[in-house]
Formats: sequence, C-alpha cells, structure tokens
Amino acid sequence: MPPYTIVYFPVRGRYEAMRILLADQGQSWKEEVVTMDTWMQGKLKSTCLYGQLHKFEDGDLTLYQSNAILRHLGRSFGLYGKDQREAALVDLVNDRVEDLCLKYVTLIYTKYEDGKDEYVKALPGHLKPFETLLSQNQGGKAFIVGNQISFADYNLLELLLIHQVLAPDCLDNFPLLSASVARLSARPKIKAFLSSPDHVNRPINGNGKQ
Repeated sequence: MPPYTIVYFPVRGRYEAMRILLADQGQSWKEEVVTMDTWMQGKLKSTCLYGQLHKFEDGDLTLYQSNAILRHLGRSFGLYGKDQREAALVDLVNDRVEDLCLKYVTLIYTKYEDGKDEYVKALPGHLKPFETLLSQNQGGKAFIVGNQISFADYNLLELLLIHQVLAPDCLDNFPLLSASVARLSARPKIKAFLSSPDHVNRPINGNGKQ
C-alpha cells in the first residue's frame, strides 16, 4: 500500500501542489475522493480536526492544514533549503503564495462575475515579487531559493498554472517566472503527471469556475 493517502474533494484545489511534489519525488499515494453529498452528511466532517478538508495521512500521522502538509513533505524529502537561511526564504515565498492563493479562492467562490477584471488588473503587482526573487537567485536560472527545488517551488508552480488558465497572458511580462514554469513543467516526472488523465480531467475548482 502507498504510504500516503489524500482525502479530498474531486478537484485540484489546494492539493495539486502536493500531488506534483509527490509525483516529482517518485512517490505513490492513495486518493480517497470525497463527494459533496458524502461531506454534507457530516460523518467525515465530524472526524476532521478543524471540521474541514484537507486531510492527509502519512502512515499513522494525520495532518490537516495544506501548508502544514507541504512543510511536512518538505522536511521529509529535503525540500526545505540547505540551511536555516534558505529555509526562512522558502517560508517567505510560500507564505506569499498562500496570500495570493487566498485572493484567488475569494475571487473564484465569491466575486468571479463582478471581480475578475479587477483581479486580473491587479495581478502583476502580486506576481512581481516572485519575479524579483528569481532574479536575485542565479539570475532566475535556478529555483526560487538556492540551487535545489523546494516545496515552495511546487506550490508556486501550481499557483502559476491555474493563473495561466484564469488569465493566459499573465506571465507575458515576467520572463523569469514564465521560464521557471516551463522548466519545472518539463521535469520528466512532473511532465508525466501534468499530462496524466488524473490531472487533466480533475477540475481546478469545485464550482466550475477557473
């Protein structure tokens, strides 16, 4: 049996970055797909620590928050920088990814019709710091921090991929981010995952908006 189990709705949501990470690290995992009908029955919800999914099982360890899971996998696979300085920078990047992810989720689920244009207009200001960080690290030819991939790279990659669906030209003025997406997406195991039916057929969000 795979050591990892993902318990989540049948969407990419906040879990696709973890799936990309696991795939790139050559790991297998089990999916327990939760339908909305099952969730609304309340039995599973009552067992979740915070009354919400994400739920992730690593053997006898059960975790809930998505970023706690990413950090756990980062420590498990050496994806947390080479030292404390790099670890701090990885956290800095990931926290900024979380900030933009929350703005995206708010747009998708509460403001899509009336707020999309304003969101896309403001998007360059949210993406520029990532471009700056790349430029400061080996001229943008490596990863977001240091010379090895981190869990923040996977999280940022998924964030950028879904934004390219929302606003296809959003990276046109960010050559380093655009190159980073292409470079990471071309890693053999990530490329295989991104082209797999599981990924291609999995909706980005639960309400059909993207």
